[in-house]
Amino acid sequence: MFFKKKKKDDRLPNENVKNTWLEIKKNKSNYLLVAPYMLIFLTFTVIPVISSMVLSFTYFNLLEFPEWRGWLNYQRLFLEDDIFMIGLKNTLMFAFILGPTSYVLCFLFAWLVNELPPKIRAFMTLLFYAPSICSSVYTIWLYIFSGDSTGLVNSYMLKWGWINTPIQFFTNTSYNVAIIIVIQLWLSLGTSFLSFIAGFQSLDKSYFEAGAIDGIKNRFQELIYITIPEMRPQMMFGAVMQIASSFGVGAICRTLGGFPSTDYSLRTIETHIYDYGTTRYEMGYASAIAFLLCIMMIVTRNLMAKLIRVDD
Repeated sequence: MFFKKKKKDDRLPNENVKNTWLEIKKNKSNYLLVAPYMLIFLTFTVIPVISSMVLSFTYFNLLEFPEWRGWLNYQRLFLEDDIFMIGLKNTLMFAFILGPTSYVLCFLFAWLVNELPPKIRAFMTLLFYAPSICSSVYTIWLYIFSGDSTGLVNSYMLKWGWINTPIQFFTNTSYNVAIIIVIQLWLSLGTSFLSFIAGFQSLDKSYFEAGAIDGIKNRFQELIYITIPEMRPQMMFGAVMQIASSFGVGAICRTLGGFPSTDYSLRTIETHIYDYGTTRYEMGYASAIAFLLCIMMIVTRNLMAKLIRVDD
């Protein structure tokens, strides 16, 4: 009664659309440059994720048209699939051990290597990055932990009299998980390490001079008060890469530990997806597992973003 009710402005949405089109026309050259990336991103990332989400509610065997099943795949996942629960436990274990450990090691090694002379720094950078792109890296570890007397570890242990018969490292549940963690940790010191090196190289030297004037007395204080705050974008990128590698452990388990592994000791979510997607061709069920893994990675990524506060 005392206040006049404002009429809804129907012109506002039209004006917004008009302004948006004017903005697009004004910056059309920029949109054209971004278009190839957006097309690839939509084709190989957005559409597959949406398709996986939809297929996760169906039964699909690649031969017949998908049959809608609602929540039955997820019900089977959590209430009936005991092997998945083993894979979930192992995946979380790998994520909590490998993720933080490899992230800290990448940063510390990058910090130390950055202090070396340029030529030595370039060599050490290549040395750290090479395992992540070398296709024959598994052969090295197969030779080191080979289950016969020709394996490097077994041969020395037999020679020194520590054991009487060779140990089957990759099939023995007392050893295989620890060995996979060590190998995956070594493999993960690649892309994140490289991004940290680039971040250290891009730091403005004037910040360190200003810090010295303000009372910073040693390199550790420089690291805490200058280096880490200035490297938040690189640290966020490194966190995303380490999250992806720690949650995506699977290929190394299949290659070195066998498929399936002894007592499913090396079963992860990724190997479970591989099993149902490429061996049993239950694509609907495999999509449910993959979509769950995607959600886990997104949640972890958001937690890391809040922790690093990259948007501050």
